[in-house]
Amino acid sequence: MAHRKAPFKSTRAGVQVNLDDQEREILVHLLGQLDQLLDDGRPAAEVDPLEALVGMRSPSADGAPPATPEDPALARLLPDGNRDDPEASAEYRRLTEYGLRSRKREGARTAAAALTRPAPVVLTAPEALSLLKAFTDVRLVLGERLELKTDEDAEALHQRLWAGAEPESWLATASIYEVLTAWQEHLVTAVSKQR
Repeated sequence: MAHRKAPFKSTRAGVQVNLDDQEREILVHLLGQLDQLLDDGRPAAEVDPLEALVGMRSPSADGAPPATPEDPALARLLPDGNRDDPEASAEYRRLTEYGLRSRKREGARTAAAALTRPAPVVLTAPEALSLLKAFTDVRLVLGERLELKTDEDAEALHQRLWAGAEPESWLATASIYEVLTAWQEHLVTAVSKQR
């Protein structure tokens, strides 16, 4: 029985992607969803150029700082800086949220663009790091959707997945989470060999 290649392999040229076309398409789709989730809905024309340059957000027209996102998954990606001090947390969010959103979106786009190149895909060091960070972000979102709050919840996921007693949508999301976890581990190994 032939063993499948590792999904990511360190080579002299960079990190080789050994995912098939369908797997890459799924990953590109997930990266696109991450990009959309991080979109704050403001047209680029409305973003203050200074704000874009320094990565901080100007107060809104009513002077209110940006609020903690209502979507718990987005709140995991853009966490509060200080849960015990709402004023400090709001200031932290004002100073960091725009830049954090922009970096995460750019990383997802960089990784997606690299994965859509014709095979064989070989990632440069910056592309591999972008994909590695995007894996973390996608897994955070999926983990929130699966209600994984503790290490014990994450460990129990595998058992729940194989028991098959969950709704189909949960099983599909959990399966993707598991696959992404394995792929991320392989990518970490490949990236570490590049240094």
